[in-house]
Amino acid sequence: MTTALTLAAIQMACSWDLTANLDQAEAAVVQAAQQGAQLILLPELFETPYFCKEQNSSYFELAKPATDHPTLTRFSRLAAQLKVVLPLSFFEQSQQVYYNSVMIIDADGKQLGIYRKTHIPDGPGYQEKFYFSPGDTGFKVWNTCYAKIGVGICWDQWFPESARIMALQGAELLCYPTAIGSEPTEPDLDSASHWQRVMQGHAAANLMPLVAANRVGTENADPHTLTFYGSSFIADATGSLVTQADRQTEMTIQATFNLAELRAQRINWGVFRDRRPSQYRPLLSLEGHVPD
Repeated sequence: MTTALTLAAIQMACSWDLTANLDQAEAAVVQAAQQGAQLILLPELFETPYFCKEQNSSYFELAKPATDHPTLTRFSRLAAQLKVVLPLSFFEQSQQVYYNSVMIIDADGKQLGIYRKTHIPDGPGYQEKFYFSPGDTGFKVWNTCYAKIGVGICWDQWFPESARIMALQGAELLCYPTAIGSEPTEPDLDSASHWQRVMQGHAAANLMPLVAANRVGTENADPHTLTFYGSSFIADATGSLVTQADRQTEMTIQATFNLAELRAQRINWGVFRDRRPSQYRPLLSLEGHVPD
């Protein structure tokens, strides 16, 4: 484990030139590592455009098993070369089932394991339930070379329960790869600030840094076109924005934190000491009822 940790979020546009996407992602990872980043987060499903804008069964051909996955293999070699941690988003096929997944790649290139997206959205332009089954891994904490990290995927970031579970399991920071932008049926709705504030709340409530990496650009499809609003950011343990990207530019942001100091703050603040789990049983039901 390290005391000081530098995080980076890569904000990028994705096209149907899949080779170019991977080359661009690799170049951005290399540049971030050269600038001192030790944990580098790419956006959700960065290998391709966000294909969930429509229901098209041919897109299932994009999925691959995690074992010997060419992108995971490529970026595992890169992680070992650069000595960086890469939580890497990919479209996973497991037998007859498909998941929106992240492989956590450690700084020695070892693949520590998979997190599968728990909360699957379904709405105009974000028709993920057509493609992905709800994840069966549960929320986990990964003990990497540099820190204990928790990873959620996009829609997971709207649920405070997700962040709290990872914090309780010992996470020292939270990572959220993302693909979010315009709402096709509500063109005047801009959720960017709301999106940031929700996650800033997770950081503040759990007293730990949080990094979110989004994509940018307009992606056309029938029947919906989406414009992704970027705004990738890193928040500190009070929820304050330390750095953020703009809404249009492909760029990398980074920030450094002292993990030992943050660990001491979590102990001193007492929010985990003073929890009352026995009083939270209504959370086990959808309607807030106390289970029998």
